[in-house]
Amino acid sequence: MKKLNCFIPAINAEQVAPTIHELKAFSCVEQIYLLVMDENDVLSLGYPIIKINSLTSSQTISQIAHHCDTEYALLYTKHSTLNIGYFALERLLGLADDSKAGMLYADHYQLIEGNRRAMPLIACQEGSLRDDFNFGSLLLYRSSALKSAVAQTQGDYPFAGLYNLRLAVSRIAPIVHINEYLYTEVETDTRKSGQKIFDYVDPKNRAVQIDMEKACTEHLKAVGGYLEPNFTPIKFQETTFEYEASVIIPVFNRIKTIEHAIKSVLIQQTDFPFNLIIVDNHSTDGTTELIAKYKTDPRLIHVIPDRHDLGIGGCWNMGVHHPKCGKFAIQLDSDDVYADETTLTKMVTAFYEQNCAMVVGTYRMTNFEMETIPPGIIDHAEWTPDNGRNNALRINGLGAPRAFYTPMLREIKLPNTSYGEDYALGLRFSRHYQIGRVYEVVYCCRRWDGNSDSALDIVKQNAHNLYKDRIRTWELQARKQLNNTM
Repeated sequence: MKKLNCFIPAINAEQVAPTIHELKAFSCVEQIYLLVMDENDVLSLGYPIIKINSLTSSQTISQIAHHCDTEYALLYTKHSTLNIGYFALERLLGLADDSKAGMLYADHYQLIEGNRRAMPLIACQEGSLRDDFNFGSLLLYRSSALKSAVAQTQGDYPFAGLYNLRLAVSRIAPIVHINEYLYTEVETDTRKSGQKIFDYVDPKNRAVQIDMEKACTEHLKAVGGYLEPNFTPIKFQETTFEYEASVIIPVFNRIKTIEHAIKSVLIQQTDFPFNLIIVDNHSTDGTTELIAKYKTDPRLIHVIPDRHDLGIGGCWNMGVHHPKCGKFAIQLDSDDVYADETTLTKMVTAFYEQNCAMVVGTYRMTNFEMETIPPGIIDHAEWTPDNGRNNALRINGLGAPRAFYTPMLREIKLPNTSYGEDYALGLRFSRHYQIGRVYEVVYCCRRWDGNSDSALDIVKQNAHNLYKDRIRTWELQARKQLNNTM
């Protein structure tokens, strides 16, 4: 039987003792190290202590690597009690040998307020670059891969050490997902999915995001996927359109919100002609009839597709390829509204001033009564002209509203999906073209129980995350090919 050393966080003896008891039951456990920030009474337990500054720093990872004198290392990343499944560590070690993995992680159970639920995870692929990828809390590393990853690391990561470790390990040996439920962890974050998805843009996490970007950029350079800040210029004067801009709203069964969206477009004040193209995907709740109320306004074009197989991306393609679509196509979700009557002007101006093929604005999170809710203003201030398109492979979204130079959008086209289609476009555009930014609030993103992502179950969340990781994988592969031809 192969041996492993275990590294577990310890706040005090009472907190960590049950997890130690679990690990001691396995004959494959050679040594248990306690990761402590404040020793308190943990010395009384008689296990070696590693003093750390945080659980996720590169300094901590280096200390763990220094104590990896067995073939494998087991890292637990939560302070709550770990309950390990029957022969689970033996199973981990056996699969580690069989797969020659550098890192393994497994499906597991979560205890939430006393109730146990299954937590299936997804496979880690080449494009799984987001720093919030869910590996669970129990991670097994091949010690040689861990040590090599630490040796390859350049610089210090106060927050991104653990993230950098798995990126570096992935360059050395496979990261393997075990589709078996091997342990139980306690989960204290009981927020709905719609509340969690904006954590990465919370202003209080700014320093963390900068550190994560640094680690991701280092990884992209190492694998040949980093793009230098050289962009293809746009020559807007080569195209002529009847309208300068078109707002495109795909909609299905949004009778509660669509009128607010329409009104926020029609009040826009511009010195150029614009229109509104609504692609009504066969609504059945009265949305179609409500839109028809505005048919007397020549700026509103109400499109009902002949097809019945369109997702949001497909509806966008239909709107963009409409003969009345303007030079710039500007997004508005049927749930949301523009902040004021200047949104279109600000977005269109950005195209010319920044010579870009795509523009992303700034939005405010509100409830249905238009009151600001946490995290407030989402400006994606982490975006930089030089490194934004590389960092885009790490984050899960680019902001709103999104606007596109129509000739390029007609050429590239959107995937016919109802999730991730806008993110796919952002990556694809940024491969060659500059993405412009508007840092004033021009959009209100309204959160309510009817939002499509307000309370997703784990199966749906996994499907969404798996698809976005696939998008990142395809884009990373394309960028590597691009670099190889330059």
